[in-house]
Amino acid sequence: MATTSFSGFLYRALNPVYAREPLSGRGAALYGGRFNPKGAEALYTSLSIMTALREANQVGSLQPTTLVSYRAEIERVFDSRDEEALRIWNMDAAALADTTWRDAMRESGEARTQTFARRLFEQGYHGLLVRSFAAGATINDLNLVLFQWGAEPPARLTLIDDENRLR
Repeated sequence: MATTSFSGFLYRALNPVYAREPLSGRGAALYGGRFNPKGAEALYTSLSIMTALREANQVGSLQPTTLVSYRAEIERVFDSRDEEALRIWNMDAAALADTTWRDAMRESGEARTQTFARRLFEQGYHGLLVRSFAAGATINDLNLVLFQWGAEPPARLTLIDDENRLR
C-alpha cells in the first residue's frame, strides 16, 4: 500500500521574511497551499535542493531565497506515486497536478487536493510524498508535505543549523 516512512535529509527554500522560523508552517496557514487550506499549518519540503529552489521561485525570476536543510524521521507518509492507493482515496495524478486549486479554494473554501490532504491527516498520516509541479520539475523531483512535525518521533524534524545562523 502507499504508506511508507521517510528517513533522510529534506530541504526548504524560504522567503527571507520567514528565515528565522524555518520550522513554522505559518505562511502555509496564512495563505493556504495545494495540500493545506487556509488556517491549517503545513511544512512544504523537498527531497532535493534544486526541487526546493524550483518550488520557492515558481513565478518570474529567481528572488532572494534562504535555503535550509533538515534531518527527518517521519513514520507515516502517504506515497502518492502509488496510483492504486490514490484511487482508493478518490484521487489521481491529474487531480494532484490540477493548476486550478487556488480558484477552487476561493470558490468553495477548500480545493480537492486540500480535502485529500486533510483526510490523510485525519487518518493519522504525518506527511504526503508527492511529485513537484513547479516549472522544470520532472517525475523524479519529489516533495514531502508535512502535516505533523516536531522534535520527537513519530514525525521528527531537526533543523540543521550547527553554527546557529538562524537563531
